[in-house]
Amino acid sequence: MTDLSSQNWLPAALPEPPKLDEPPVDADPSETAEWLEALESLIATQGPERARYLLDRLAQHARAQQVGWRPQLVTPYRNTIPVAAQPRFPGNLDLEQRIAAIVRWNALAMVVRANKAYGELGGHISSYASAADLFEVGFNHFFRARNEQFGGDLVFFQPHSAPGVYARAYLEGRLPASALEHYRQEVGAAKKGLQGLSSYPHPWLMPDFWQFPTGSMGIGPISAIYQARFMRYLEHRGLIAASDRKVWGFFGDGEMDEPESIGALALASRERLDNLVFVINCNLQRLDGPVRGNGRIIDELEGVFTGAGWNVVKVVWGSDWDALFEGDRGQALMRAFAETVDGEFQTLSSKDGRYNRERFFGQSPELAALVEAMTDAQIDRLHRGGHDIVKVHAAFRAAMSHRGQPTVILAKTMKGYGMGSAGQGRMTTHQQKKLDPDAVLAYRDRFALPLSDEQALALEFHRPDEDSDEMRYLRRQREKLGGYLPARRSDCEPVPVPPIGRYAGFALAAEGKEMSTTMAFVRMLGQLLKDPALGPRIVPIVADEARTFGMANLFRQVGIYSPQGQRYEPEDAGSMLYYREDVCGQILEEGITEAGALSSWTAAATAYSTHGLAMLPFYIYYSIFGFQRVGDLIWAAADQRPRGFLIGATSGRTTLAGEGLQHQDGSSHLQAMTVPDCKAWDPAFAGELAVIVDAGMREMLVEQRDVFHYITVGNENYAQPSLPGAAGGDDAAAIEVDPAVREGILRGMHRFRAADVAASGPPYQGRRGAKPAAPRVQLLGAGAILREAIAAADLLAEAGVAADVWSVTSFSELARDGMSAERARRQALAGGTGGASSGGSWVHRCLAGTEGPVVAATDYVRLVPESIRAWLPQGRRYVTLGTDGFGRSDARARLREFFEVDAKSIAWAAVVALCDDGVLSREQAAEAASRWKVAGEAPDPWTV
Repeated sequence: MTDLSSQNWLPAALPEPPKLDEPPVDADPSETAEWLEALESLIATQGPERARYLLDRLAQHARAQQVGWRPQLVTPYRNTIPVAAQPRFPGNLDLEQRIAAIVRWNALAMVVRANKAYGELGGHISSYASAADLFEVGFNHFFRARNEQFGGDLVFFQPHSAPGVYARAYLEGRLPASALEHYRQEVGAAKKGLQGLSSYPHPWLMPDFWQFPTGSMGIGPISAIYQARFMRYLEHRGLIAASDRKVWGFFGDGEMDEPESIGALALASRERLDNLVFVINCNLQRLDGPVRGNGRIIDELEGVFTGAGWNVVKVVWGSDWDALFEGDRGQALMRAFAETVDGEFQTLSSKDGRYNRERFFGQSPELAALVEAMTDAQIDRLHRGGHDIVKVHAAFRAAMSHRGQPTVILAKTMKGYGMGSAGQGRMTTHQQKKLDPDAVLAYRDRFALPLSDEQALALEFHRPDEDSDEMRYLRRQREKLGGYLPARRSDCEPVPVPPIGRYAGFALAAEGKEMSTTMAFVRMLGQLLKDPALGPRIVPIVADEARTFGMANLFRQVGIYSPQGQRYEPEDAGSMLYYREDVCGQILEEGITEAGALSSWTAAATAYSTHGLAMLPFYIYYSIFGFQRVGDLIWAAADQRPRGFLIGATSGRTTLAGEGLQHQDGSSHLQAMTVPDCKAWDPAFAGELAVIVDAGMREMLVEQRDVFHYITVGNENYAQPSLPGAAGGDDAAAIEVDPAVREGILRGMHRFRAADVAASGPPYQGRRGAKPAAPRVQLLGAGAILREAIAAADLLAEAGVAADVWSVTSFSELARDGMSAERARRQALAGGTGGASSGGSWVHRCLAGTEGPVVAATDYVRLVPESIRAWLPQGRRYVTLGTDGFGRSDARARLREFFEVDAKSIAWAAVVALCDDGVLSREQAAEAASRWKVAGEAPDPWTV
């Protein structure tokens, strides 16, 4: 065994880490100068186009000659836009700086006041301090609001900078001072009849203000990309007018470590989304410390985005540096930057001008000479580019005019900018919630705010007089841009839904035809796509699984969306189901990316708000790869009040059969229960599915309620019964569902089959003194396991037990209904009216008039049926069966037997429950066990 107590096992010498940006040695400077002069002459005489052509040819020739050269993805550490190319700044710089200072103050005052009142509230000062100028340039010059003439830009705001957005809205008169006083105090504000402010952007909590939730790091970037893509999708399909609307995304440099932040960058460049602009606030610091202490995050991100095909604009240094660059003939600055890592830059930012003169400019005589005529105070005022309004404006203008690529702006800032010793550039600045009196007064003085010491120490909010220069300028700039934002709207025209029989008559009156519920769904979808009013609004979404789900026929029917069209002849061109891509295609075929597909679904499901156009997305996927894989994205979508369908196909732990552990879903319904605006369904039969889809469409498109629906469908073919109560004769379009059956399906359970009064087997003796009668049980089955419950009822009938069979379409709806009923009862005792649920829970109403123990079985973990236990009639025994444990590969029958959700196991559970109730004897139970060959010894399925 290796002795780790000594260091003999270490290699003799560890390799030296590569030096950062080590330049190659120039073996012949004069020859190099000749080449550079020739290039400059070429540009001057024939222009940059010719220069680019020759450089491309040289690169091709170098590769052909095996030179080993490759283009550099990282450019020198300075601004992308040279001073000579900067556009004229169109605003009043002095007024904009004064407005920005007021917003900074109000943001700081809001957070500090909240934490003086309640120390546990939290909040962030330093993030907005670093991003303020980036936001202000956008608000004053670029962010266009939605109005009658223009659809408006979409802006994803960096979540920790939310206080600054609130502070500006207060200045604009859109939020009252009382709202700022109740920052992060939403419940307390509501009790007073006031508005509180959410911690981060949350449309659910502030539905007229925020459009996009960005508080979960990484969700914002991928969401912004797919919002920009969906905007183009709508334009190409002619559903909205083509325009120059932009999607702006403001994110932090630390946030870019999240895989979702960079995972879809290639899609944006591949589809040439020049309507997309990322602004990365590179303050070099995350919560614990530097983002890249031993490197440079701006260089890293430039390489990532350039390699992904984006247009990169760097804003590294402010205007104060222009003269230094101009005087730096020997490139001493660039050499110093190349040797300075972000950890050192952060240290420099937290120190004063004297320290920076000694530590940075004192590295060489050339650097020292550059600042020889500057005072320490002037050195201290050297800005990073992200704090220079003129430089930021130039970058934003370049992004607005760039065509053919998405743009990322990498803006270097200081975390806690302006906070001085209280937080500027310090490791702990992210946690700064409170400031001492000296720090407050220093902040006021730093930004020259017209506040007395008393006003400043009281943290009074400041809003200039309405006729002040600042207020007139602020309003004028927003009027030019069409109004105010962020602002969320939900007004859109309702979309008519066709009669259920027109697209689902085959399902309502199936008459025993064999099909899976997945097949039934795809058939309904195909018919809905043909509807002249609704069809164009449907957005089918798949993640490379359309053929698996039998959707290939839709390729030809509506086409696959591709902004490039189809530039090749597909291999299956002669097939009826050929792979057809089209600029106007309707299907979003996302490839193998559930995160991308869910982001597309969210963009479509919120189009009623972002575009004023109701769309209806159906995202169909392997159910295990939904809530379990992209649950955070689903939660963020729920925050945005989406309207659409998530279709969890190949669902259930036993129904998918041979795929095994990683693919078999036994938990999605448990997770779906936790999402407040998600209605989750597990229909067993095509007719139930049709009723649920019909109700969901009417709820979302006609009634325009902020809900979305998760429906699980299976790949198991079996005979589909006609829906009880379905009527309409030969005219499928006229088929109507019995109202009582429809209500039961949509409330969560309905009686599928009542037992005969007398079971076919010999009657068992009931309790002492009771008349001989067939014992009775209630069997609840959901999804694919309902058929096992039906078969179990048949087994029980042969044994002399009568079993009513109930189809549970939604345990989560039953549980929520039960919670509402229980709460209504409590409120009624306190003098309330009892509300809509005062009649008791649906579970209780269904089972109150029945007899016997209740056995519930699903293809999901037991906690799903356990969710309704509290609302069964008092004294009723309740037994739950589910598929707890890891999935595995085998045939369905064996899997159901293993997890004990097959007909035999359900029947046996019913017999044991009757035995426990004293209705059957142990001998009678043993007889049933023998008849059904119940295994007496077997490990718990969830342990193996």
